[in-house]
Amino acid sequence: MSIYKQSVQRPITTLMIFIGLVVLGIYSLARLPIDFYPELEFPAISVYTVYSGAGAEDIETNVTRVIEDNLNTVSNLKEISSVSRDNISIVSCEFEWGTNMDEAANEIREALSLAEQALPEEVEDPSIFKFSSSLMPIMVFAVTADESYAALEKILEEKIINPLNRIEGIGAIGTFGAPAREVQVTINPRKMEAYHLTIEQVAAVLNAENLNMPAGHIEMGMLDYPLRVEGEFTESDQVKEIVLANINGKPVYLRDIATVQDTLRDMTIDERINGKKGVRLIIQKQSGANTVKIARKVNKQLPQLARTLPPDIHIEPIFDTSDFITGSINNLSQTLLFALFFVVMVVLFFLGRWRATFIVVITIPISLIVAFIYLYLTGNTINIISLSSLSIAIGMVVDDAIVVLENITKHIERGSRPREAAIYATNEVWLAVIVTTLTVVAVFLPLTLVSGMTGELFKQLGWVVSITVVTSTAVAITLTPMLSSKLLKLRPKKNTVRKFSHDNTALRWLDHLDNFYETSLRYALRHKALVLITSLVIFGGSLALILLMGTEFLPEADQGQLSATVELQTGLRVDETVRIARQIDNYINKNIPEYALMSTSAGSDDRGGIFAVFMQSGSNIINYNMRLKDLEERDRSVWDIAEDLRAYLKTIPEIVTYTVTPNGGMGASTDNNVVVEIMGYDLDVTSVLADTLARRFSGIQGARNIEISRDPIKPQLKIIPDREKMARYGINTYNLANQLRNRVEGPYMTKYRETGDEYDIVVRFDEEHRNAISDLESMIITNAQGNGIRLEEVADIIESWSPPNIEHKRKQRIITVSITPYKVPLNVLTRNIQEQIAGVDVPSDVQITVGGAVEDMQESMVDLAMLLILGMVLVYLVMASQFESLRMPFIIMFSIPFAFSGVLLALFITNTTLNLISMVGGVMLVGIVVKNAIVLVDYINLMRDRGNDLTEAIAISGRSRLRPVLMTSMTTILGMLPLALSTGEGSEIWSPMGISVIGGLLLSTMVTLILVPVVYHLFIRRIENKRRRKLTFSFMEESTNRNE
Repeated sequence: MSIYKQSVQRPITTLMIFIGLVVLGIYSLARLPIDFYPELEFPAISVYTVYSGAGAEDIETNVTRVIEDNLNTVSNLKEISSVSRDNISIVSCEFEWGTNMDEAANEIREALSLAEQALPEEVEDPSIFKFSSSLMPIMVFAVTADESYAALEKILEEKIINPLNRIEGIGAIGTFGAPAREVQVTINPRKMEAYHLTIEQVAAVLNAENLNMPAGHIEMGMLDYPLRVEGEFTESDQVKEIVLANINGKPVYLRDIATVQDTLRDMTIDERINGKKGVRLIIQKQSGANTVKIARKVNKQLPQLARTLPPDIHIEPIFDTSDFITGSINNLSQTLLFALFFVVMVVLFFLGRWRATFIVVITIPISLIVAFIYLYLTGNTINIISLSSLSIAIGMVVDDAIVVLENITKHIERGSRPREAAIYATNEVWLAVIVTTLTVVAVFLPLTLVSGMTGELFKQLGWVVSITVVTSTAVAITLTPMLSSKLLKLRPKKNTVRKFSHDNTALRWLDHLDNFYETSLRYALRHKALVLITSLVIFGGSLALILLMGTEFLPEADQGQLSATVELQTGLRVDETVRIARQIDNYINKNIPEYALMSTSAGSDDRGGIFAVFMQSGSNIINYNMRLKDLEERDRSVWDIAEDLRAYLKTIPEIVTYTVTPNGGMGASTDNNVVVEIMGYDLDVTSVLADTLARRFSGIQGARNIEISRDPIKPQLKIIPDREKMARYGINTYNLANQLRNRVEGPYMTKYRETGDEYDIVVRFDEEHRNAISDLESMIITNAQGNGIRLEEVADIIESWSPPNIEHKRKQRIITVSITPYKVPLNVLTRNIQEQIAGVDVPSDVQITVGGAVEDMQESMVDLAMLLILGMVLVYLVMASQFESLRMPFIIMFSIPFAFSGVLLALFITNTTLNLISMVGGVMLVGIVVKNAIVLVDYINLMRDRGNDLTEAIAISGRSRLRPVLMTSMTTILGMLPLALSTGEGSEIWSPMGISVIGGLLLSTMVTLILVPVVYHLFIRRIENKRRRKLTFSFMEESTNRNE
């Protein structure tokens, strides 16, 4: 027994099944977390290594290359890259998508354990960071203070960070730019030498004295007493009372040769929040946690916690990703409601029955709510991908119900009882309904197979739409006939029709439309050549529009965030960098009133941990992060404000280079940058070439943020040892470098502990004895016997220049020049860049490639082309199986090329770029546009089977199927209309898809109604003529044989 017959005969069972699905869906929806994008685990791991006091070249040689060599053998490694900066080495490993990152991390740890044996002793243990979307900060707060500034880090730890860490889902909370406490032991080298001591001996004594150690145990009476020696400092003042030596019976105290201060670490960064000194409080979430829920709890608890702070400490949000997420989600939710309204109006207009409209519309919530069950069971989130998927599907989920209901209505109007009409009418169309659904699934399901980041983003789109339309088909052939059998009735004919009734308005207009279409169709069948030529002209003309259209990788949305990085002369002191920062601050305060909060960082925080990786740093670097006012409260877009700031920064002579990034922030990146990669070993040659190209690119219209990845060279002092002299005194290069480092930077040998917190005890020469070349030359280096020799006697000190950072890609040195397009298409900018590169002489040992968003877009286009081909093949297989014909699917697929024509026309008219989102919309149309053609061709075949002439069968079928075709097309188009026209937060991202689908469906619907019947007529007439000639030939041959 058929499923639709069972559904009609057992209405209670059918109803209970769908009520159960609705209950499960509501339960799933209530428990689903909310995020901006689906949870992404990028197949990348970075190794972060600190070697304090080392220059970029030393880092490259002694740290980066060692780690690269060991990591290069890790399985599934796609590409290895690195950057060597002063004090820091960052080696990044990119893996193939689909790699088990836990196993990859274990392999990297094993490789690092081998690498550590070859690293210098002073190098800190390498740290491993796995990249995922949860690594990015979800909230950043600005904390300002006056009197409490010195103790700010400890106050925040106790009063804010520890309580907030108890919130479920928070991964980590850290501070950036906070003043850190340390005990500084600044030695006067002259006094130290007078007592015949060295800094190494001082550090060793401190390390040996600052200990708590077990000393065994003794038995006294019946008890066993453990022995414990407690020598650890309990007060910082105890440090200066340590006895370093005993000379002639007189103790030498640390205070005799040094000054001991319990103070703040030397600050290398000036952090300001709206002009006041402060720090940044950065919150990360755990993988899979609900961003919006966490932000809501933080925002609820923070005001209460802030009341426990000293009155001079103030906390304000810099950015909160939940605001944009909530705005985007609300915008898409409104889009769904508008789409629902439009769908209801279309169905009511065509059917004119409230009950019929209810039967169709009930399909929408049931189909959509099943998607929430899928999201919950698979551990996904409600995000802009899943909600956009529902917006895409909302117009399609009623298609099957419309086809079934329209046929049931016709049977009832012909006199059938609702129960029999529901069964017989569904029996006529159920196969076509299932096949049309399979064609949609054949296009959307392969989205789940696309690799790379594109695949990770659109995998959810494929699953959600496929599950939703399959559910709608199940509803159409079960719940729809059941409800129709109970709710629909034959409407009695009325003697008088009201003037503004449905019969006298919409129905009469639809009758005129039926007549007009039938007349047009018969005319087209008589003038097939004209139809074909006109169609080819439209298709060819639309393809020519590609040459006039701009391209970009991903559309950008105004997220109300703005970041800027300003680079001054390399090697500049922090206080001079701060002076320029205050000058820029003044301009922003006067000329950019649109900002709500501004964070300024001048200098670098070498101990900022992973957060320091997300931003450029250096004594000559200024970083800005601005949170703008809401879009409704400002007249200028984030891009206009960015252009204003660029124009001002260009006028400051001290600035070497600058970048202004709309929607940027800590960890943000611009997706549409063009990156020119220059690979070559010679740093001077590649730097000069990069500078030359950057100057040429600056003349290109629309080229902004022209940034060279390698900073300008900075001054350094090189110590050139005389090996013969060193050998004579028993000193080697390692001892020389290590002792010199101890005197200038100071060894971190031991720590001072207080109330559970640890603070570094730093031992080094006082600043007045380490701030000139003569100070360095006079420093005493000791050999193994304790004999000392001044540095100037065994080495020369020369001034030279060194790069602040050295980048590698695939273990080769690389320098990049990145360019951001501004009001110019990506393809146009790329073409102009390539022309400029062609005009430069490139050395034979240097390679130049153009990548970035261009490369990403090319890879995505290849993936989408393969997806398109796969979708069309699957659609063909489905249709060939339905019609038991190899030719019939080709007739239906004639509408597909014109869908792409409609896409190009719509994008051109609306001045929308051809980007990844709009192209995905084009691919989606393959499954959508053939649905109407299948319904039409299937009905033509039915009419021919009932004995109608070919032309008459086409005309009857066209007239009969016009309303279902228009209804399904209009519901899909109007369902996408709010997505295409939306102007709220995040709307820029998805509107290209709505525009693509609407344009493609509009044109392809017209093609389906005219061109497909014409092509069908040509194909079938040709087959019939061949069959007729074959029969005639056979008849004549038989006649000839009889005559013989």
